[in-house]
Amino acid sequence: MTTWHLQTAHSIRFEWGPTGATRLAPAVHALVVVDVLSFTTSVTVAVDAGTRVYPYPWRDDTATAYAAQHTAEQAVGRRQATPESPWSLSPAALREAPFTPRLVLPSPNGSAISAAAGKDTPVIAAALRNATAVGNWLAAHGYGTPDHPVAVIAAGERWPDGSLRPALEDLLGAGAVINALALALRRKADGATLSPEAATAATAYHHTEDIKATVTTCASGLELTEAGFAEDVAIATELDASTTVPVLTDGAFTPAG
Repeated sequence: MTTWHLQTAHSIRFEWGPTGATRLAPAVHALVVVDVLSFTTSVTVAVDAGTRVYPYPWRDDTATAYAAQHTAEQAVGRRQATPESPWSLSPAALREAPFTPRLVLPSPNGSAISAAAGKDTPVIAAALRNATAVGNWLAAHGYGTPDHPVAVIAAGERWPDGSLRPALEDLLGAGAVINALALALRRKADGATLSPEAATAATAYHHTEDIKATVTTCASGLELTEAGFAEDVAIATELDASTTVPVLTDGAFTPAG
């Protein structure tokens, strides 16, 4: 089997979407999923509030039974939220909804990536809200080094035909994590190297002067704003507002120790 696509010469790697995650996951020691608008942003908001978040496939008919199994509330699509079921993929809705200790959060991209790693590979949810915290946590636990490589996966969006649409906000979110991780490892002199893919993502983040304006006016940001969800974009661009590092543990994202 060829390994060039696994970026094995480098300890910090970057790829796109569920397929990229599935291919890289067996070759790394940690997987970081980045879905800024809005899965991982929603995860940070919910976990900040003390909620255990269970990722689940999008529009799966068994989600209700899965939620009942875990005595959890089930989030719905943004437009399906009601006063009786106020939890949705919208970070703004989650911030306003009543507290729930457990939440099943279906998502078309982020949830699939979260399921790509094996049971012994940590999966971390990262967004612009907690990118520096995630990078520092990874470095503190030895991830991103030659002995413990890490893959940062930008979720991207979907075209109407179901194919992957690389999304600028996820490139910047992934670049923010990679940038923070590389800086932290450089201070430790751990010999980490960035693949060209990872280095390009970090450069895109580092050289974007106004992250908030860029995400707000990019295609995904405009789509949400015009659909009436501008507050979701505003929350997604709360740069480093959170120090929580959500790690997938026993099927749910919970704060790292």
